[in-house]
Amino acid sequence: MKILLYYSQRKKAEAKELARKYGFCLEGENPDIILCYGGDGTFLKAEADYPGIPKAIIKGSQICKQCSSLSNEEVIEKIKKKKYKIKKMTKIEARVEGKVLRAINDIIVHNHDPRHAIRYMLSVNGKQIGGTIIGDGIVVATPFGASGYYRSITDSVFNIGLGLAFNNSTEASDHLVLDDDSKILLKIIRGPATVYADNQKDSIVLKDGDEVEILKSSEQALLIYCEPYS
Repeated sequence: MKILLYYSQRKKAEAKELARKYGFCLEGENPDIILCYGGDGTFLKAEADYPGIPKAIIKGSQICKQCSSLSNEEVIEKIKKKKYKIKKMTKIEARVEGKVLRAINDIIVHNHDPRHAIRYMLSVNGKQIGGTIIGDGIVVATPFGASGYYRSITDSVFNIGLGLAFNNSTEASDHLVLDDDSKILLKIIRGPATVYADNQKDSIVLKDGDEVEILKSSEQALLIYCEPYS
């Protein structure tokens, strides 16, 4: 079994030591499993670089909501012995004129210039939500990402479906929890705005009249859980 150790540059020295100790690869193609050494953000970056390959998070950060309560050594031993289960996780994507960004946590449409709000129209499954909305944009989150930016805006989380939050709208706008097969369409009336996916470097700039469609992706992320399985 080929195990690739994925890490941030800040963890390079520690990652090299782990690789030496356990015989992991630090680079290479077609790994069977990827160990994400860091925190939740490292997992998001690894999925962007290696979509669809099973991944486990081993703690290398003080903030890691998805890390196991087991020690790193226990997690590694269970993986080597194939004593784990895999959870399929929803991914979402943003589509703009043939360009696609995919995310595990959230898709964010945000005003490009923080000094100026954007104006946009929004519809869900072809049904318009309100009139022209003025604000900083929207956040569309998966259940995995519900505890992040979505929660900071709405002060709530959810376990099923897709969450839609309105960021600093001038009018009071309640967040929505939608069926996971919902299709969200946002049209920029006055921009510019930028579309982001998770913590990825790639983004898409939206000009006046541009539209972005946000929906569940056909891709899924595979997260390895080592507990409570023996």
